[in-house]
Amino acid sequence: MKQLICQAVLARLVLLFGLLPWVGSVHAETGADGWLRYAPVASGWDRWRYEALPGFVVALDRSDVVFAAQEELVRGVRGLLGRILREETSTATADSIVLATLDTARKEFPELGKAPELKSEGFWITSIRKNGKNHLLVTGPDDRGVLHGVFALLRRMQAGESIARLNLSESPAAPIRILNHWDNLDGTIERGYAGRSLFWESGKIVSDLGRVRDYARLMASVGINGCSINNVNADARVVTEAYLPEVARVAEVFRNWGVKLYLSLDFASPQKIGGIDSFDPLDPRTVEFWQKTVAEVYRAIPDLGGFVLKADSEGRLGPSQYGRTHADAANVIARALKPHGGVLFYRGFVYDHEMDWHDLSLDRAKAAYDNFKKLDGRFEDNVVVQIKHGPIDFQVREPASPLFGALEKTSQAIELQITQEYTGQQRHLCYLVPMWKETLDFDMEAKGRGTPVKDLVSGKTFNRPSGGYVGVSNVGRDVDWLGSHLALANLYGFGRLAWNPDLSAKDIAEEWTRQTFGNDSQVVDAITDLQMRSWPAYENYTGPLGIGTLTDIIHVHFGPGVESSEHNGWGQWHRSNETGTGMDRTVATGTGYLGQYRPAVAARFESLKTCPEELLLFMHHVPYTHELRSGKTVIQRFYDAHYAGAEEAARFVTDWKKLKGKIDDERYAAVLKAFEFQAGHACVWRDAVNDWFFKKSGISDKKGRVDHHPGRIEAESMVLDGYSAITVTPWETASGGRAIAATATNTPAAASFQFFGKPGWHDVVVQYFDENDGASRFTLLIGGQVMDRWTADDTLPSDAPNGHTSSRHTVHGVMLRRGDEIRIQGVPDGKEAAVVDYVEIKAAD
Repeated sequence: MKQLICQAVLARLVLLFGLLPWVGSVHAETGADGWLRYAPVASGWDRWRYEALPGFVVALDRSDVVFAAQEELVRGVRGLLGRILREETSTATADSIVLATLDTARKEFPELGKAPELKSEGFWITSIRKNGKNHLLVTGPDDRGVLHGVFALLRRMQAGESIARLNLSESPAAPIRILNHWDNLDGTIERGYAGRSLFWESGKIVSDLGRVRDYARLMASVGINGCSINNVNADARVVTEAYLPEVARVAEVFRNWGVKLYLSLDFASPQKIGGIDSFDPLDPRTVEFWQKTVAEVYRAIPDLGGFVLKADSEGRLGPSQYGRTHADAANVIARALKPHGGVLFYRGFVYDHEMDWHDLSLDRAKAAYDNFKKLDGRFEDNVVVQIKHGPIDFQVREPASPLFGALEKTSQAIELQITQEYTGQQRHLCYLVPMWKETLDFDMEAKGRGTPVKDLVSGKTFNRPSGGYVGVSNVGRDVDWLGSHLALANLYGFGRLAWNPDLSAKDIAEEWTRQTFGNDSQVVDAITDLQMRSWPAYENYTGPLGIGTLTDIIHVHFGPGVESSEHNGWGQWHRSNETGTGMDRTVATGTGYLGQYRPAVAARFESLKTCPEELLLFMHHVPYTHELRSGKTVIQRFYDAHYAGAEEAARFVTDWKKLKGKIDDERYAAVLKAFEFQAGHACVWRDAVNDWFFKKSGISDKKGRVDHHPGRIEAESMVLDGYSAITVTPWETASGGRAIAATATNTPAAASFQFFGKPGWHDVVVQYFDENDGASRFTLLIGGQVMDRWTADDTLPSDAPNGHTSSRHTVHGVMLRRGDEIRIQGVPDGKEAAVVDYVEIKAAD
């Protein structure tokens, strides 16, 4: 009887809630929805908590933003619960979810009572009863607050949290929360790793703005309220009559979601498009040009947020051309913006990229402070100095820029890089929110203790009129937005931190995971854990102890290139020599950079005893034998860290495989492929950096690993047929500095050797180079039998064999006997010469 009753109850639940579609459903997904999947609640039992959710929605305000909020609410509830909210015009007829600004809500509900104190765009979600009807009110001081409240409500539902008797209020920590895109008018993206521009193609705005609309939804859902859509290395034409109607189309899409459009400017525009022979900011003709041009832009886009300006940096023309200051440059545009309520973001990323590297007193890290500290108080109040989180350039670890603590009379915004330029370019998992948190929470002691960066950029510390957060986004047309399903946590995390910098990195990761992959506890725990481990792992196998990402800084910033930052004018030096490593930035003996911090902070950094060891080599030059607090020497810490980081990257693969069957097949396979690449590339990083420092220092690894690889057979030592040995540049990016390349175009070549190791099951690793100028084909044969075939057709960022293109292919579980011939056959294609570095034989797991 009990069994029959249970079956009857279950049958009623199935009919009532449509339970079956939610049970055990794992289907393919593309990632296009991001974290706004609104996947069905996991089980009918969980859905009981939403049983009291009203079936009607009433939008009392009639703005486009409130209608967008209503549309999103209907969409979200339908996806989560399989219920379609009905739209009503009155609260008198039924229980309802009410969307209204505070002024309107008070008129409708005089009994509402005192509202929490809310800033612009803040929201309040509360329950109220009127005339026998129960209402869930989503309100705020403006329509964008209502929209943010709806997204907050849906976020809780996606996480499976109760909304019963909800009384929730939030306000953004800072007024500015915008994204910068480095998109070019031809559709390419500078430092973009996920396809072509969402906005531009062939010199025009794209015809179909559907994808832009989806992006606006994603931005609005985490409280981002602005977006610039063209490169800071700007094309002057973007503010001309030919482009403004096009750009206005994007502004209209953004507007419906409470996101303001911004444009990046070319400071030399008066000369380039204005028909005058000057762009001197104090020239009356330049003043007139900017006033006229800004007015024309606002006629086309009345609610434009403002402009972004990069000047006097990396070859961009700026005020120095005329002996003027950055304040002069900013103010001529800011004054033209004032009547329209616009803001000018002036990038503090100003430095000389042609410095004399021989001069040990020079230091790129000092540039932002040196350029802007003396101008504090001379900027118009609608100018925001946009400061990179660290003083160099988005390295894997940097200290907080001292400029944050130096500007007392100038609004400032922190610039964080979401696109992973120096941190794996979305091919490596590197969750950046913990890194950003360290900067935001760092106490600059600008007014004594208790003045963290997050309070300085919000305007709280010195009571500045505006300030906040800028994220370099560079999403592209790839269906998963950033070229990686897991990298999207960085975009989400930026928005959540900009709204509330007190959130923890782990909580943000968990929140994002629940919305993106569901609420299965194993999935949530595993992905959150992977995200939290990723930045430390990446730092370990690229550049620990504050030395920076030891990448090829001259070109694409992806693979290792240890010496590329030395002996040139770009200033990302680490000053490694035969006896020691690190930049001496002390006041006593170095560049004096540390003196830019407030005295208490500077003193802490100046002393080797109190300097944080994770930043040691950013601030001090020390012998390789310098002993750390752990008792290890610096060089041994380097060796150990690079091995530990590579081992951790390998564990990412193992840990992800445990989720098979719990994640849809499409995303599972895509992430697994990415992790396998990362694990292999982490070994490239490990060997390149360790070999370079071993050669430079002459100090051996105490554990005997560096320059000693059991089971590795160098390709140049094999029997070659149609292959010849080549030297790889830089040398450290190939094992032993050499590899083999096919000698004839489109003609098969082979390399072989005999196996004399211990018989048994083995994994065979082939390290090869996958350039972007061809698609070579490879075949692995053992004893004449084909074990595997693959094609080197990835789109890695180089056309040469080096650390950017070094890749690995592993054939698992091969039975090997003594004397077996192992043969690699390569068929070159185009300019890609089927280059092979080595083969490694490992015991199978």
